[in-house]
Amino acid sequence: MSRGSVRRWRAGVVAVVAAVGLVSCTGDRELADRDGFRAGSVDLADPYVPGSGNGGYDVDHYRLVVRYDPADDRLTGRAEVRATATHGLSRFNLDLTGLSVDTVTVDGAPAQHRHADGELTVTPRRGLPEGSRFTVDVTYAGVPQPIADNVLGSGGFQHTDDGAIALGQPRSASTWFPVNDHPSDKATYDIEVTVPDGLAALSNGVPGERTSTDGWTTWRWAERSPMASYLTTLVIGDYRVETGTHGGKPLVTAVPTGMPASGPQARSLARTGEIADFLAGRFGPYPFEAYGGVVVDDSRIGYALETQSRPVYGPGFFREGEPNYAVVAHELAHQWFGNSVALARWGDIWLNEGFASYAEWLWAEHDGGRTAQRSFEIQYADTDWSRPTLDPGPGQMFSTAVYKRGALVVHALRRTVGDDAFFEILRSWTTERRDSTATTSDFVALAERVSGRSLGAFFDTWLTGTTPPGLP
Repeated sequence: MSRGSVRRWRAGVVAVVAAVGLVSCTGDRELADRDGFRAGSVDLADPYVPGSGNGGYDVDHYRLVVRYDPADDRLTGRAEVRATATHGLSRFNLDLTGLSVDTVTVDGAPAQHRHADGELTVTPRRGLPEGSRFTVDVTYAGVPQPIADNVLGSGGFQHTDDGAIALGQPRSASTWFPVNDHPSDKATYDIEVTVPDGLAALSNGVPGERTSTDGWTTWRWAERSPMASYLTTLVIGDYRVETGTHGGKPLVTAVPTGMPASGPQARSLARTGEIADFLAGRFGPYPFEAYGGVVVDDSRIGYALETQSRPVYGPGFFREGEPNYAVVAHELAHQWFGNSVALARWGDIWLNEGFASYAEWLWAEHDGGRTAQRSFEIQYADTDWSRPTLDPGPGQMFSTAVYKRGALVVHALRRTVGDDAFFEILRSWTTERRDSTATTSDFVALAERVSGRSLGAFFDTWLTGTTPPGLP
């Protein structure tokens, strides 16, 4: 399905833009009653991320221009958001937390706006007809704050000793720019970041021209493939940046200058291209225009995240003093499963984590370790079958039920349909769903079509059953 058709299919469930503000509702109600315009929804009703996302429009592109000074932790920004109205809009919302909005325009004209409780409500001078393209321009500033979550932990923009890190799942983007913060609304990005000379400012996609003026350096990045908002990142600080090419595409890696150039972090990132090529042989062509990875040295980042085209790795993965190729394989596998083919709803997160965890097994076998079958047998014996893999609940989004039991589902499918059908399923999935979003039902339907088998009972048992399934 093409990107355009996917967006029409999502109807008004998708969200857009970067802006700040709300206004009184009386005039909007009159407009809606009189001309068929209505407000876009302020929540996409995903129970895993209450309050995230907005409806009534579909974002095509974000252009972000930000300036950050670690000395006072202050960020100033301008976000230009290009979007399409999915129904007649009297007003719409963007997600933005912890910053102050200065101005908002819609198609160049000043717009009324209100910013409260993480929502920027924008009321344009005139209603936006269904299908119309419009541009929201928001200027904003402040000291960014992370998002605290009692279940999922802290995410978002965090000040560091030498700069900052903007990172997190399922939410982080709204802490540094106005956004439709839900993976169902993917968009392309241009990101321009200005920081004091001597600091790096790393983000997603293809690196652009770097310029310096009056003690400040501007780094430019472009992600031309649609990207879910939580996959954006910004890493600012004192980093050793290595820029090269792989397969004709830019490959950018970075580690803090305090880490040795030949340390386990750099050695792990050095195999990025090799591991990506191996996975491409199983999953289909690499889906993006750039490769890379960034290692951060901050104990608050206790995870690695598949930020698009340039995963970020926390320090704990290299604590043993040895390279960790498994985590590189995991995050690179997400470039296909989770990034190129993104989630329509967070309850299907096993589609991301199950396949990425399985990629670790595939890489280990390829790299001289235990076979995928042996990894399956060990994990099968050590699995708590009382917790479902599909729709595990917000508190279990990052549990072993999603990751490890998810990998069991993938290998069990392979054993059930055979290698030829299995790898054809994977390549068909990443080809047909490239740059779009999908659900578990979509995957089941494709697996049945490609394999020529009825698989409903299989997936019911392996995804949600509460007793150990029979080994296929």
